[in-house]
Amino acid sequence: MERRTIGAAALAVGAVGLGCMPMSWAYSASRRRGEESLRAVHRALDLGSTLLDTADMYGPFTNELLLGRVLKERRSDAFVSTKVGLLAGDQHIVANGRPGYVRRACDASLRRLQTDVIDLYQLHRADPEVPVEETWGAMADLVRAGKVRALGLCAVGVRGGRRSRGPLYDGTIRQLERVQQVFPVSAVQAELSVWSPQALESLLPWCVSRGVGLLAAMPLGNGFLTGTLTPGEGFEPDDLRARHPRFTAEMMAANQPIVAGLRRVAARHGDGVTPAQVALAWVLAQGPHVIPVPGTKREGWVTENAAAAGLRLTARDLTELGRLPAARGSWD
Repeated sequence: MERRTIGAAALAVGAVGLGCMPMSWAYSASRRRGEESLRAVHRALDLGSTLLDTADMYGPFTNELLLGRVLKERRSDAFVSTKVGLLAGDQHIVANGRPGYVRRACDASLRRLQTDVIDLYQLHRADPEVPVEETWGAMADLVRAGKVRALGLCAVGVRGGRRSRGPLYDGTIRQLERVQQVFPVSAVQAELSVWSPQALESLLPWCVSRGVGLLAAMPLGNGFLTGTLTPGEGFEPDDLRARHPRFTAEMMAANQPIVAGLRRVAARHGDGVTPAQVALAWVLAQGPHVIPVPGTKREGWVTENAAAAGLRLTARDLTELGRLPAARGSWD
């Protein structure tokens, strides 16, 4: 298994991580199975996909509790990443970056995760009513207290078109420059995939120039790039894709050429290679600072995703993927 590091933390993780959010939040509740999710986490660790990415708001709280059941037995096998700064209500999400809250939230996450240290503690969103330096300073105090090993920042989401140009991550980079003056940033988490490559334009170069890791969120395009979703089949009301403009029946049909391109590349690499593996291999090909974190809740998908680390795309593959049509149905 190829090894990669998360920035200044100098801690090695598997080349493909495991995003745990779908196990308890944001996707169809009827398809969540606690025991199945536990098997998926164990399988990821068995395969060397040691980065486990969660957040206190997923559930809320239940995602960390689920991971805690695994970490109680296998803490030494895992690189644990969780997040702070967002509170999930019944119909809304609010930011809370007050230092006192950050300290309490960290202690609560440690209890739920059944560990005495968090490898990477990420600021989910900056609180507009609290200077980000104050929030980051409280997080830095947790490192000094030995409760956290390294700090990361989640980028503000980008919803522009696939080929759009412009200062898409300027706000995030300004935040990074500010907090970097307080305590080193070890990782940035941002959406990055074949159909959402905007982070390559300015955010990844910023990370590379400073030795900061980039955790690629949604590298499978919320499942679309796997080629397993059928246009028009619909989503349950609680599924985030039910309100996403790229997941209307019309836009899913319009974006099928992207999946077709992934299938063509997969076919050149032999039987058994899937569009999902090509999509993850594309993310890995963006450089050693990049670690894809696909959201997964089933053991079989974990196995498939982990195998993508061994898939080497050719120059022809990368050129062809770079020429795929722009994704349609963006928020803009």
